[in-house]
Amino acid sequence: MGLRPNLLRQQRIKRVRKHAQLDSQRTANNDAAMTSNILRAITENPDLGITMPDGTRLSARTWIPDNATDAPVPAILEFLPYRKRDGTTARDCLTHPYFAKRGYACIRVDMRGNGDSEGLMEDEYSPQELSDAVETIKWLAAQPWCSGTVGMMGISWGGFNALQVAALQPEALKAIITLCSTVDRYADDIHFKGGCLLNENLGWSGTMWSYSSRAPDPALRPNDWREIWLDRLENEPFLAAHWLDHQTRDTYWEHGSVCEDYSKIKAATLAIGGWGDAYKNAPPALIENLDAPAKAIIGPWVHKYPHFAIPEPRIGFLQEALRWWDHWLKCEDTGVQDDPLYRPYLMESVPPKSWYTERAGTWLAINEKPSQLAHEIWHLGDQTLQDTAAPFETTISSPQTCGAHSGEYCAIWLGPELPDDQRSDDAMSVVFKTEPLEAQRDIVGAPSVTLKISSDTPQGQIAVRLLDIQPNGASARITYGVLNLSHRDSHSTPSTMTPNKAEEITIVLDHIAYRLPKGHRLGIAVSTAYWPLIWPSPQASTLTLTQGSLSLPLRPSGDVDEWTFELPEADTPWQVDTLRKGSNSRKTVTNWTTGVVTLEIVDDFGKVKDSDHGLINGSIAREWWSIHPDNPLSAHGRTHWTDELEREGIALRTEATSEMSCDATHFHLKARLEAFENDEIIFEKDVQRSILRDNL
Repeated sequence: MGLRPNLLRQQRIKRVRKHAQLDSQRTANNDAAMTSNILRAITENPDLGITMPDGTRLSARTWIPDNATDAPVPAILEFLPYRKRDGTTARDCLTHPYFAKRGYACIRVDMRGNGDSEGLMEDEYSPQELSDAVETIKWLAAQPWCSGTVGMMGISWGGFNALQVAALQPEALKAIITLCSTVDRYADDIHFKGGCLLNENLGWSGTMWSYSSRAPDPALRPNDWREIWLDRLENEPFLAAHWLDHQTRDTYWEHGSVCEDYSKIKAATLAIGGWGDAYKNAPPALIENLDAPAKAIIGPWVHKYPHFAIPEPRIGFLQEALRWWDHWLKCEDTGVQDDPLYRPYLMESVPPKSWYTERAGTWLAINEKPSQLAHEIWHLGDQTLQDTAAPFETTISSPQTCGAHSGEYCAIWLGPELPDDQRSDDAMSVVFKTEPLEAQRDIVGAPSVTLKISSDTPQGQIAVRLLDIQPNGASARITYGVLNLSHRDSHSTPSTMTPNKAEEITIVLDHIAYRLPKGHRLGIAVSTAYWPLIWPSPQASTLTLTQGSLSLPLRPSGDVDEWTFELPEADTPWQVDTLRKGSNSRKTVTNWTTGVVTLEIVDDFGKVKDSDHGLINGSIAREWWSIHPDNPLSAHGRTHWTDELEREGIALRTEATSEMSCDATHFHLKARLEAFENDEIIFEKDVQRSILRDNL
């Protein structure tokens, strides 16, 4: 990779040079807009109270221009459970003051039951959460410092509820920016994928089991922080069990899935994602289906805002967002309507590894909808991908450990989280591959694979990976998809396979933009397991394949950027005193006596003291995922979070553990929550559930 850094530097030079050439595309920064964004003095409030109709007080951190009462400004809302005082502070400091200084009132609200807000949280994206967001927007629009127009933005949870709130059409909400989100809570979220149970269902539940158990800052709630904390601890739901009560696409998942009716979204929508993130399908889906004004950007990034994300190149996200806000909230002509419909980053092929700090590639400017791009058809043969169909027969029965090199479902910048060399997983799969390509392919879109298969068991699963097989034999995962075979026709009404009866199935892989060079081979890997990404079926199955094809979306592209973004800007970083440095580790341990293989993950987020108000916080997350290669019923997951909060003689700590195992008919869940004040345990509770497996 010795030439890659030089190549990236050359690309950056090209971008800077070409930026001047693209000014005419952008009519973005006209005189009116530039005048309106002269930097203003702002005032920050760490605890602005917003009272809901039922009397619950939500706590907001705000950044508002000093002259806003005399010259009202639009408001930008971010609505999250992730604790504005110590959870999202680092990114909030970079983002919200930037907009506020350029003529916006920025409001970062802790949802009820979290951070410094009152009340209790029931679930993610509950009707209560969305109702609170709508009421908050109404409240903002009525303030003397607000012009009456509101925008909503956020990444992940905040991107989800921005879409969901937009579908409720609050009058003042004119535009949203949604990052790393989904349009479909069942098919494309952190719980299920292709009807398969994602292990992140337990992992994410463990995270929220920890997050929502934390106390408010005693400095902001001096009289009742302990009462609020104990109330949260007593009533906090263990969400993994709740989510497993809904194993098919029912009304629970339809709620909040904006794909149920895209026409409900009237607000102008800028959708942003990253190829290293789990949530890469929403931006193409939104520009494909929204009637409201919509644009999409997807970079090479993991689950982070693109002005500080990796892998590089980063972009001037805040400037891009400002153009969006100025146009839709201030009615200024910034040129955003003339921007391309879709701006994906076409990644170049690189040697596979579990982490990259930068990816070479090219920015594309596409005005066609994703469904309008051309497709190339390849046929599966006897371990080959070829131009014409040919008869073949092959069987697949993968060890349960196949998938060890899948990377994490949602990479968030914690070290080796990306899929690395696939050769070990390929050896446990059946691989179909082309001869070395005579010309490069620029893959842009969602590939799909159609297979004729039979299964020797009524219940099973299949994983399909699209591969870049490089001249030295290295195998890089381009994209992938999984399918619970009982969900082959419907996620709402699953039905088992008839053993040994051949059926045709189609698996749609995740969207991607990837350049497959001349001389490389295109590959398809098929397996019957994909651990530790998805929970296994109750029985190990053998699949027989007799026919198949690959539909590959292609887009002719050049070697220079078709679009150029400004370089990243941000406001002043969060100032902290570091008390314990963070660290991350991932290792696989094989017990040679039992044969059980365990992935061990430790993410120490460190411990810091806020240099301004003095709050100390720290956390450590641990996960263990174990399975025996020959036994799907040996699957076991465990999480353990330690969280610390300290202020002026008050030391608070929670220990939150969760666990999942299974037998042939049930999932078994256990969770424990312990709370300590000055190292004395003041609260403990245990939860235990067994839940019937429903075609899963």
